[in-house]
Amino acid sequence: MSQSDKIADAQTRVLYNADCPVCSFEINHYAAYAKAKALPLRFEDLNGDDLADWGLTRDQAARRLYVLREGVMLSGIPAFLTLWQDMPRYRFLARIIGMPGIRHLASGLYDHLLAPLIYRWHLRRQARGKAVS
Repeated sequence: MSQSDKIADAQTRVLYNADCPVCSFEINHYAAYAKAKALPLRFEDLNGDDLADWGLTRDQAARRLYVLREGVMLSGIPAFLTLWQDMPRYRFLARIIGMPGIRHLASGLYDHLLAPLIYRWHLRRQARGKAVS
């Protein structure tokens, strides 16, 4: 295995929707922090990047946050926990949200309220964009 392959394997890849104002605001913050700290994180926009490595359609990818680390794909709160664990400033947040009762509550809120709400907002933005075209 070459050195560049080892570096690529060590990277945590984050798939997000850059067209979503909520998603892009949060992920741009994480990306700036990761760049400033030279962290092995790569942020990929589902609207421009090839999704073949992810095994997802654009619609599936727009429904929630996805993280690929060491060949394992995670989504939702487990994806956030992995991302936060890779960023020193956010490790405390990963520890708190990762606690059993809190993790369960956070997962429920993300899965049943936040992610669907943001996804519906995404669909409305797409529909408005098509109506204008």
